[in-house]
Amino acid sequence: MKLDQLQYRSLVFWVPFVFILTIWSVYYLDWRYFLEWNDYGIKPRTGEGLKGVLFSPFLHGSIMHLWNNTIALAVLLPLICYYYFNNWKILVFGGILLSGLGTWIIAESGTHIGASGLIYVLTSYLFFTGIRSKQYRLMALSFLMVILYGGSVWYMLPDIEEGISWQGHLAGFLTGMFLSYVLQKPQFEPYYKYDWQYPEYDESKDEFIKQFDSKGNFKPLPLIRYEMDGYVYNDTFQRQNLVKQQRISLKHLEFTYVVFNNKV
Repeated sequence: MKLDQLQYRSLVFWVPFVFILTIWSVYYLDWRYFLEWNDYGIKPRTGEGLKGVLFSPFLHGSIMHLWNNTIALAVLLPLICYYYFNNWKILVFGGILLSGLGTWIIAESGTHIGASGLIYVLTSYLFFTGIRSKQYRLMALSFLMVILYGGSVWYMLPDIEEGISWQGHLAGFLTGMFLSYVLQKPQFEPYYKYDWQYPEYDESKDEFIKQFDSKGNFKPLPLIRYEMDGYVYNDTFQRQNLVKQQRISLKHLEFTYVVFNNKV
């Protein structure tokens, strides 16, 4: 199986930038020219309201509504594009479609607008995928979602705050949970800090491992006593120490030779 590599890609910047620029441009044009685009929001269980499934994430009722969603999108979209770059299109466009349809089905009558549904999709996906992945990077993202957006769970309940589409939040949350189960989780290349962590590592050639028997009992190699600064060294470590000393001496001689020639 081909493993994914964590690295910065241009979409980490461009996807959030284009999306945020779009929703701000839509808001400005609607405000500047009185276009009344908010009528294109989701109107539950009506044929006319189905167009809002696609358009509602780009519409906002006030500058505060837009600003709050902008901050959340500026955090969530880069994380999605960095850690789940193979799934970002499905999460963004599929999340808009599924959460919008869910809102259209379960919401109360009225007009529902805003990118909050998508935000709940992304938050829910990051949380549930991370805790199921058993990968420390993704699990850390899950805990980050709890810290940043744990309180938003209350806004999926009715009558928490007037004017908030809690049904849209709930639809987005359930959509993110659903996508976390159906989309393939990334498998990142492991980071190895020590030689013994590599799969091709051969324990039989490790001087330290040789001092343990098959049951894991420590049985040091026969000691060849070397007196050095009052210490007694095992043969294995003594040989390693001598090699290091020889390398240091060689480097010192090379340095002395270069300095001497430069002076001459």
